[in-house]
Amino acid sequence: MLREWKFKPTLGPTLFAIPTFIILILLGSWQVQRMNWKHEIISSFEEQMLKAPVLPPSGNVDISKWRYTRVKATGRFLHEKEVLLTGRPFEGTAGFHVITPFLFGNNRAILVNRGWIPEKLRKKTKRPETLPLGQVVVEGILRGDNRKGYFVPENEPNNEVWMYVNTKQIAAYREIDPVPSYYVDQIREPGPYKLPIGATAEIKVRNEHLKYAVTWFLLAATLLVIYFVYHTQRNEK
Repeated sequence: MLREWKFKPTLGPTLFAIPTFIILILLGSWQVQRMNWKHEIISSFEEQMLKAPVLPPSGNVDISKWRYTRVKATGRFLHEKEVLLTGRPFEGTAGFHVITPFLFGNNRAILVNRGWIPEKLRKKTKRPETLPLGQVVVEGILRGDNRKGYFVPENEPNNEVWMYVNTKQIAAYREIDPVPSYYVDQIREPGPYKLPIGATAEIKVRNEHLKYAVTWFLLAATLLVIYFVYHTQRNEK
């Protein structure tokens, strides 16, 4: 008895399978691109962390060349003009990030993300210990303005609701001199947590894009196998 295998594709499944296969391959390829992009970010951060801190740059800067640069300056905070970024949890506790104008050098102003405080300490009168007076040294990591996500609401300055960092908007609303289009994430000192809890000198970027890419490619391969099995008929003679 002879067995012959014949491949006979049908219109409906083919019209479904071809575009679906292409989409799955494109999604997998996109995840590979995202993975490489994350690798570049991590490498850039680690490279900048090895360098000695410098003064924050003045004027308009190319953020792609300055991102994650360690900076250090001596000056004073304008606590009366701080803003609080909402929706910033820390270890499962709701809270805010404290963004405060900082004057240094010849009264140059920049914005500093001083770190996290719990929601219950929103009012400055409840946390006087977090408001250092006089000259202080700030060391941190230079960051570009936040990109507003598709599902992130707009800032509402009149209601004191700040969802993301827009340096130009904050400076205008708080009536301070124009600031560069970047801000500084202040690095926290080693040891026990001290409010506000600043950033660490270690990057924490999830990079699971390889897993996602493999998933999309496996789905594409599975679809291909099912398509051929479904359209392959066995004839016995």
